[in-house]
Amino acid sequence: MSDIKAFNRWSMEGIKVDDQGLQLYVVLQPRIVPKTGARYAGSKFHKSKIFIVERLINKIMVPGHKSKKHYKTSGHITGKAQTAYSIVEEVFKQIEKATKENPVKVFVKALENAAQREEIVTIEYGGARYPKAVECSPQRRVDLALRHMTQGAYHRTFNTKKSIVNSLADEIISAYRLSSASNAIAKKLEIERQSDSSR
Repeated sequence: MSDIKAFNRWSMEGIKVDDQGLQLYVVLQPRIVPKTGARYAGSKFHKSKIFIVERLINKIMVPGHKSKKHYKTSGHITGKAQTAYSIVEEVFKQIEKATKENPVKVFVKALENAAQREEIVTIEYGGARYPKAVECSPQRRVDLALRHMTQGAYHRTFNTKKSIVNSLADEIISAYRLSSASNAIAKKLEIERQSDSSR
C-alpha cells in the first residue's frame, strides 16, 4: 500500500499518530480517491476503519447541523460528495503551499492537537443537577475534533466573501500550530477548563 498516495499526490510515508489513544482510530491507509460511498455504514464503529481524509470529506457534507438543529445554511454543498472531495483537495494544496509540508501530516497533527480528552456530563442527584467531568472515548475525540474544525470553518465563511477552502485551510493550520484562532483548539481548551472546575 505504500506506493499509493492520497489524491494520487501525497505520500503517507513518515506520517504517524503520536497520541497512543488515537492510534487505532486515525487510519492512515491511503486511497487515491478517498470516497468509499459509505460501504462501512452498517456499523457505527466501522467508520473508524476508513481513511481519515475521507472522514473529513464526510464531515464537510453536513456543515449546517449543530446540536440537532440546522443553524447555518449548507449553501452550495447539499451533501454532494464531489464538491466536498474538491474542497478537501484544494484545502490540502493550500496547506502545502503555506507550510511547505505534507498536508496529510499537517492535518493528522492538527487532529491530534484538537482532540479533547475530557467533557462534561450532567448528573442528577436528589433533585439537583451537577456537572461532572468524564473522560472522552478515543472515537468520540476524533469525531468532535473533525466536527469542530468543519463547523468553525463554515462559521467563518457564513455571510462573508471568504471561501470555505481558505477558512478550512486556516482552521487546520491554526490547529496544527496550537493557536487558539482555531475553533477546534478554542473549544477543546474551553471544555477542558470547565472539566477541571467540575471535578
